[in-house]
Amino acid sequence: MPGDGDREKQAVVLVSGGLDSATVLALAVSAGARCHALTFDYGQRHRVELNAAKRVAHALHVVDRRVVRLDIGWMGGSALTDNAIPVPQTPTEGIPSTYVPARNTVFLSIALAWAEVLGAADIYIGANAVDYSGYPDCRPEFIRAFETLANLATKAGVEGRGFRIHAPLMNMSKSEIIRLGTRLGVDYSLTVSCYDPDATGLACGACEACRLRARGFADAQITDPTRYVDVAGAEIQ
Repeated sequence: MPGDGDREKQAVVLVSGGLDSATVLALAVSAGARCHALTFDYGQRHRVELNAAKRVAHALHVVDRRVVRLDIGWMGGSALTDNAIPVPQTPTEGIPSTYVPARNTVFLSIALAWAEVLGAADIYIGANAVDYSGYPDCRPEFIRAFETLANLATKAGVEGRGFRIHAPLMNMSKSEIIRLGTRLGVDYSLTVSCYDPDATGLACGACEACRLRARGFADAQITDPTRYVDVAGAEIQ
């Protein structure tokens, strides 16, 4: 196994192609980590984010990038994986239908396994508990609990070479995240946030992810590079 010095220099970063994960990757790179980007092709309807993840990882010069094909859409239960469930276009009460059951638990479990094989001590995720949709697996309690699990359920943890789960955006607003990423040089035109883009990748502008993103750029007083489609089907800026 790699020595402690090697472990401190390596990190696995969950990179979805969205605004938050791009910012987290930039933070990990700026901290001097040798970043291994992990993206999931999980049957999501907004598959344009896979190309966005590739663009972001390339722009931020990761040392390795893997795409895990893990179809969890067969079970249904989410508007992001089941075309029979519409993506909400207006605010909803409670946890929205875009919640994917246990998604972050599954993703972090695979990230943990890869980190152990790599000999990496750090795992980064763009979970956020301020400007988010109420997803239970985006809360600080979940991140703390998973870190405890990681150090109980692995050989590295049992042998005292534990793991740290980083969610540095947890308590930041979307505008604060955008300002931070801009200072770090993140090109947000490479990212995709929309849950219901059209066939060419234009953002719908109406889903919750689009609304949060647009409001974040407006509050940050930074130009939103997102390409939206209007109700007539034409591109608008």
